[in-house]
Amino acid sequence: MKGAAVKPLRVLLANERPEHLEQTALVIARLGHFVTARETDISAVAALTEVGIFDVAIVSVGENTEHALDLIGRIVREANCPVIAIIDVEDPAFIHQAAKRGVFAYITASEAHDDQLASAIDVVLARFTEFHDLEGAFGRRALTERAKGILMERHSIDEDIAFLLLRDQSRKSNRKLIEIAQAVIDARALLPDGSTDLNAG
Repeated sequence: MKGAAVKPLRVLLANERPEHLEQTALVIARLGHFVTARETDISAVAALTEVGIFDVAIVSVGENTEHALDLIGRIVREANCPVIAIIDVEDPAFIHQAAKRGVFAYITASEAHDDQLASAIDVVLARFTEFHDLEGAFGRRALTERAKGILMERHSIDEDIAFLLLRDQSRKSNRKLIEIAQAVIDARALLPDGSTDLNAG
């Protein structure tokens, strides 16, 4: 099927209207994916996200937009997977609030057929991967900055020289820069006397 992901995905469906939930489940099955959980009650969905592993969640939004926003926020926090919202009509205010809570894409109910849903899944998976790559890059940068700060304090050197120390140790030990940075941070906690050892860790 055009637009379908290469491997089958584990999909969480959440919809207050059972008949619409079943319709979406049929589309998901036609795309070659598995609906591993489906629910209409927000408290039950919360329980599912605590124990289940999902690749994508699809939330169909009814008239109670506040309830839908709460549901989206809970899934994003606890399921740690990208969320697609299916909405009855395009409501800019709702879309803005849903984006703030972490929804990665939306389609209207009239568009929730095979090709459109397949495309939405492809888009959210790509965005989710980019998000985690970026999040990881920020995390690595934060560790490097902390390590540089420790070296600057301990050796009374500037930022550039601190970075050169990290880089040189990385080359000498044939270890990644981020590993050296983590070693410096760990050494500071283990050696409070100030004798930071770049070979620690």
